[in-house]
Parts: sequence; structure tokens; C-alpha cells
Amino acid sequence: MIRTKFVAVPTALVALLLAVSVSVPESAQSASRIQLSKPLIPGTGLKIEEMGDDFEDANWKWYTNGPKASRNLDRRERLPAAVSENELWFESTYRGRPDLVRRVGTPLGGPVGSKGSLLIRTLNSGVPGRFTRTSQQDDLIFGGGSRFGTFIDVKHQPSFLVHVYLPPWKYWDNITDSSLGIRCDVEGRPWKDLTRQLFTTRISDRTQTYWPGFFIQFNSPDDKRYNFTKPAALIIMRADERGEDVVGPEIKQPGWWTFGMSFTPDGRVHYYASPGVDPLTARDRIGSFFPYSNRTRKFNSFFFNVISRNDGKHWSTPWVIDNPYVHVATRSSLARKSRSSRTR
Repeated sequence: MIRTKFVAVPTALVALLLAVSVSVPESAQSASRIQLSKPLIPGTGLKIEEMGDDFEDANWKWYTNGPKASRNLDRRERLPAAVSENELWFESTYRGRPDLVRRVGTPLGGPVGSKGSLLIRTLNSGVPGRFTRTSQQDDLIFGGGSRFGTFIDVKHQPSFLVHVYLPPWKYWDNITDSSLGIRCDVEGRPWKDLTRQLFTTRISDRTQTYWPGFFIQFNSPDDKRYNFTKPAALIIMRADERGEDVVGPEIKQPGWWTFGMSFTPDGRVHYYASPGVDPLTARDRIGSFFPYSNRTRKFNSFFFNVISRNDGKHWSTPWVIDNPYVHVATRSSLARKSRSSRTR
């Protein structure tokens, strides 16, 4: 995993990129020798209760267990890693944990009936005791799926859904940079041949792990490096067939947003985002890709990146998440083991 780069794109170009990001995979359908699946709306089918958390337990606790890991910077894991009491959430032994992980009351306008959400925020995102004064990130990993000792095959069309509260602009870290990552851990096989306009059906025998998802980038009007006149945020999708980040919609008003990703049998990843906490619809799809020219085969888990300046002074934006869950459109062996419930 690598941190996303800042993307400064005019609003008019954002609209053009959006059109391209959605239309490219569809245009390839007539020329490609593979059968593309219909995009799946995240949240469709069976909700796997063990593959998520609603944070409704008033006694939800997080144990830091000492200094954080920073193996990406100095090859040190500093075990034992941080963990939640319910053993669903873990520190990344690669990059380390956010400095603040706490159950809080659900902000106004959140999911119906929700009383608890999770606040994640970080200050010292690099090597403990060392300030780089450059953006670094910490990871909060959902590890509940490990209880099953298995993955979800994309033939069952898994999807991931989460509600995210974006605080008023005055509470954001006032710098133009990525601030939150919403990611999934998947496995797939790369294409052997990638022509200029289409994929062939020649798939490599090599399987690799990759981490598609979203980044939320703040565009600060106080950042003298750029000419933004009003605070706003961008949704950035990782990644297209060339491994490039793709600019999505602009967020002009903070508050609750819903993000989702789905994984279909053709190997594509579909990206959805919408303001509010209502169920996602087909209109909320903002992109469909074969990330890094891979054809996804297995869904493993999901996680969140929290990014700060790592200068010992500026905290990251305070992020609140709620009801992150995995669904499957068809009944898999994993769903049969779970106390699953049908949605949509």
C-alpha cells in the first residue's frame, strides 16, 4: 500500500474524468472477449453480521498496547499490536494504529437507530518519537473475517458498505492533502496482455494482493500553494487499469456520506458514493475498473487509513465511521456460517 498523491483538478475536468471513469469499462464490453458483469449496488443480498461492527456496545474498548508499529519506515512492528476488546479491529503491523480510536455518540443525521459510532484520528503517524513533517498514515484493520479462516470468492458478489461523517470544514486539518482512506483487501490475477483499448482473456497464473478504495482529499482555501476559493473535498478512487488514482465527485457540503464497493465475477471493482445515509442506488456509481490491470478473485477484508502531517502539532481531521459491513449477493459458505440477514 502506498499513500495517495495530491490531485489538483479543475471542476470542469472532474466532470470529464467522471464520464471517462464510468464509460471506459462499458465501452470495452463490445470489443473485449470477456463477458462483463452488471455492476452490483453495495449492500445487496445478505449482510454478514460477523463481517462488520455497529459500535452499539456501550463498553466498546480499544487497547493501544504500547508504541505503534512503523515497519514501512524502520522495519519495526513493536508487538503486541493494538486491538479492540471485541477482537474485530487491529493495528496494522506495517504502518501502525491511529492515535485516537474511541466509541462516540452518533453525530446528528446518522443511520436510523444508531447510538454509537467510531472516532478515528491521528497525530504522530510515523516512527514513534520522530517527526518527518511530511504526510504519513496509520491503519485501522478489520480482522473479523479471520474468524472464518477464509475469503469470499467474487462469484458470490461481495460488497462493502460504510457510513462516514465528514465534520464541518473548521475541524479539518487545514492543508490540501488526502485525509482518509477507505480500502479493501483483495486478491486477483493480472492480465497477460493489455491492448490499447481492451482486455483479452489471457490471465496470469500469478495471484497478487492489492488494496482498491477511496481517499478523501481536502482542498484548503488557506493553502497558498493552490488557488482554492472555498473549502471542499474530493473523492479519489484507487485505482484504474494503469494503477492511477481517478478523481471522483467534489464534496461541497460536509456531513454524513455513504461509501460502497462491490466485486463482480468479471473481476471488476465498482465504486459508489452518495451524501446521506440512505441506501445506495445505481445512480451513485462513480467508477468501475480492473485496478492495476488485475481481475479480482477473492475478497479478504477492509480497513481505514488516517493521514496526518506527522509534525507533532497538527492532528488529522476527526473521522467518524458507522456500520461498516460486508454483504454477499449469493449465499456463500461464509454467509452460511454467519448469522446473516437479508437486505435490499
